[in-house]
Amino acid sequence: MARIKLAMPPDFHFETAIPVRITDLNYGGHVGNDTILSMLHEARIQFLRKAGYTELNMEGVGLIMSDAAIEFRQELFYGDTVLVKLAATEFSRVGFELYYQLEKQGPDKPVLVALAKTAMVCYNYTAKKVAALPVRAKEELTRQPL
Repeated sequence: MARIKLAMPPDFHFETAIPVRITDLNYGGHVGNDTILSMLHEARIQFLRKAGYTELNMEGVGLIMSDAAIEFRQELFYGDTVLVKLAATEFSRVGFELYYQLEKQGPDKPVLVALAKTAMVCYNYTAKKVAALPVRAKEELTRQPL
């Protein structure tokens, strides 16, 4: 069976801590895959907000997620706090990739929980069509540190 293998960027532009809530647990007693995708969304919203943007307004265009990939490495449980590191890379005429590294604190060192990538496409929600990536947005999203 072929497995997803993400090549992560060397540097990240943003990080945030997200606590695991009791409602994040599935019937197996750990965080479900749907919750990991929600954590990516939360980290993305915080990253955009730090740059002065929202998913509906990034220099006049919106964003839409065209795909997502997640490599699951470790379980998360109630009481864990996830450190999500995020980088914007691979810019094109109409979008870019966001890479995420999720870690939790282990007994001696951080433990890798998951690696992920989402493809973001600039979108005009009024016209219902893909839009050009604003040059200023690329500059803002790659500025370090945010």
